[in-house]
Amino acid sequence: MAGSDSLKIKLNKKGDAVYNTETMLPFSEIQGNTVILKDGGLRGVIKVEGVNLDLKNGDEIAIVIEQYKRFVNGLGFPVQIIVRNTYLDLSEYLKYVTGNVTKIDDNPVLKQQGEKYLQFLDSINLQQGLVFSKEFYVVVPFYPAGEDDKNVRKARWAKLLDTLNAKDSAEKIVQRYRWFVKNRRKLDTRVSLIMDGLAGIGLTVSRLQLKELTELFFKYYNPQADSSQA
Repeated sequence: MAGSDSLKIKLNKKGDAVYNTETMLPFSEIQGNTVILKDGGLRGVIKVEGVNLDLKNGDEIAIVIEQYKRFVNGLGFPVQIIVRNTYLDLSEYLKYVTGNVTKIDDNPVLKQQGEKYLQFLDSINLQQGLVFSKEFYVVVPFYPAGEDDKNVRKARWAKLLDTLNAKDSAEKIVQRYRWFVKNRRKLDTRVSLIMDGLAGIGLTVSRLQLKELTELFFKYYNPQADSSQA
């Protein structure tokens, strides 16, 4: 059960859950590219690159919208679409440009233009919010047969109470892990179906792996620590 590609909640020596901020999270652990919830549900997260419809003509826009409608209406299970607003972090690009500008020795005019460009970028980076971007994610769920709608559509307050009342034990964690091993392929099939459908519309998609999932959850639950999050 334990592995280098998993995150787990902490247990004390008696095997009881240690109640802290971590235990209030709705998920128990992450195994590779799959999130395991405390209620036993599984989740796969797909990142989707947006399409600028302003660059397409009327017919192309109509085709994309119609394909998307058919795709959504053809799904036999619920999904969640998340739009996350972020500020564009230019720090890495600034390092790249700085490295190239400092190498210019034989053209003073070009170097001066490069330095002015760096000052412009730096001023934008200091005023976060000036460069704004959106991130799109599709969350794919899996529960036992017939329980998708009931669990996914459960009211927020009910989900919160379920999380607060969840008392994990070693037995429950082992049971969830066995459920994960038994059903992850079914979730993978759903994720592949979603990815193929979105790719067919012309969208660029990728399934988040352990590191990406960890970073996403950290930013989501720690907005003050993440300067890029709106």
